[in-house]
Amino acid sequence: MTNDQTPFRTLEEAVAEPRPHRDMSLAAEPMPNYSDTPDGPHGQPIRFWAAWDLADRPRRIALLVDDCQEEYRPYAGEILPNVERLVEAFRVARSGSDGVAIAWSAWSRMFDDGISNAMDRWYGPRGLRPEQPENAAYVFTGAAGLEPLEEIAPTQEERDEGWFYLGKHLDMFWTFDEQGRSYLDEKLKALHIDTVVIVGLWTDECVLSTAYAANSRGYDVVVVRDAVATATALHETALEVANGTVSKVLTTEEVLTYLENDFATGAPGAVKGTSFPDGRREG
Repeated sequence: MTNDQTPFRTLEEAVAEPRPHRDMSLAAEPMPNYSDTPDGPHGQPIRFWAAWDLADRPRRIALLVDDCQEEYRPYAGEILPNVERLVEAFRVARSGSDGVAIAWSAWSRMFDDGISNAMDRWYGPRGLRPEQPENAAYVFTGAAGLEPLEEIAPTQEERDEGWFYLGKHLDMFWTFDEQGRSYLDEKLKALHIDTVVIVGLWTDECVLSTAYAANSRGYDVVVVRDAVATATALHETALEVANGTVSKVLTTEEVLTYLENDFATGAPGAVKGTSFPDGRREG
């Protein structure tokens, strides 16, 4: 436990006086992004969705291209044209703004990588037949399978700047530098990014995990419905969970329209801090 001496007051007490970064005039109004079921116990089931829209403020924004790599090409066929369009649109936006980034990851777990953790236990030790592999924890084709799909691959300059990296855990933030800091988080914080747009593979594993990790680190999160895919039967379920908990789920066209017509670069630190792991604003 932390040694937090802050008094724990009731909600009524907490809203009785101003708080930093809170609009007290709005706090007591009913939520526009909430619904309940009148006949359910305590209004259950209830539902939430994001209170913000992409165009409702200036943003500093990054596209996260999650594990779009050669070994996963069979799963990426339908979404690849949309991922291509988004990468190109973000490159155009980046050319005119200091608040735009693109990051690529590749899933790089190998059977002989020296790691044996909860994911290995969850999938179990079987299904590793080279002629018909089933176990999704590992890359079977070696180094060639780690290469980003050539249609959306980072340029040499983007690689040299460190925007492509390898991951061994589900969420893109769970790769660390020599000081034990999240590699991706540090890259994004250096540009004061406050919003991430996630595309890639797999919807119900790395994409969903990255969405939760990004939200926990203080980023507004968008998952692009028709630019993510999976090999399992859980695609739509994962999107529904993401949209009802930590992200907005938008289409490629909606994101492209936003970038073309509504994107404005936000001031560094206007909505997200960099000093705390959860992205709270300083002061």
